[in-house]
Amino acid sequence: MSAPPDRSADTAARPPSGRSFRVQWEDTIAVLCMAGLVLLTLANVVVRYLTDETLAPTEEVSIALMVIMTLAGACGAATRDRHVRIEFFYETGSARRRRRLGLLSAAATCGFFILLGLLSMRVVWDEFHFAETTMALGVPRWWYTVWVPVLCFALAVRAAQVFARVRRGQMLPGEPASEATPDDGVPR
Repeated sequence: MSAPPDRSADTAARPPSGRSFRVQWEDTIAVLCMAGLVLLTLANVVVRYLTDETLAPTEEVSIALMVIMTLAGACGAATRDRHVRIEFFYETGSARRRRRLGLLSAAATCGFFILLGLLSMRVVWDEFHFAETTMALGVPRWWYTVWVPVLCFALAVRAAQVFARVRRGQMLPGEPASEATPDDGVPR
């Protein structure tokens, strides 16, 4: 009898041996946002230490970077089918139930982020139309919020891709795409 696959957090991010690891664009955006946050925080600490002043206007940039980083990370989680799920119901079921729950999860994720993207587009339009500016820097507010609908729609596309892979049988729900479908595209 073979042992069940190891799904621990320390091995989830590592690719299986012998396969190349492809960095997705979501990972790049998340890393760049994190680097920007680190640099802004470091600059704020250094300026506060040396001058007893603060770089308060950087707070709005930090908030925007955190939102972008969160949505980019969610896109990456959707791509790898690593969103939070209730494992008790998922793991104790048959392969058929796991497949159905995977399809339901991907469809619900896709639908939710399409709706969130549409609502976010309305917010961006209102901010653009009424020429709202930020309090600290005085720049147009839509500069920060325009990325929310873009990333919401990207997340919906990634969830739809997972839905399609699960439906075609190329991916077992709960396994990252890199383990379920090797680089050659043939499911194993």
